[in-house]
Amino acid sequence: VQLQASGGGLVQAGGSLRLSCAAPRTIFSVFSGHDMGWYRQAPGKQRELVATISSNGITTYSDSVKGRFTISRDNSRKTVSLRMNSLKPDDTAVYFCNAKQGELVSWGQGTQVTVSS
Repeated sequence: VQLQASGGGLVQAGGSLRLSCAAPRTIFSVFSGHDMGWYRQAPGKQRELVATISSNGITTYSDSVKGRFTISRDNSRKTVSLRMNSLKPDDTAVYFCNAKQGELVSWGQGTQVTVSS
């Protein structure tokens, strides 16, 4: 699965951003069968899980973003989105989307999110 992430940018603390990850070259039936996720990596830190949404729509969130971020998917458009509200400077990172099916994992290129204080 080839993934294309977009939507990053610079925002002030308290603001919002919406990230999107598309799989335009993947057929619908393949995309819908994948679990999707967003991860992030801040400078000098390891990549960490932000949120996931399973193929049947079950969502999970890291404690640090719970209540502020919302992950969703639109299988008909082959996209997964991450709505980020009440952003904090600690949310500054490169955000990556991934697709997982069994042992197969695909990563998109990162998109930079910078939150100024």
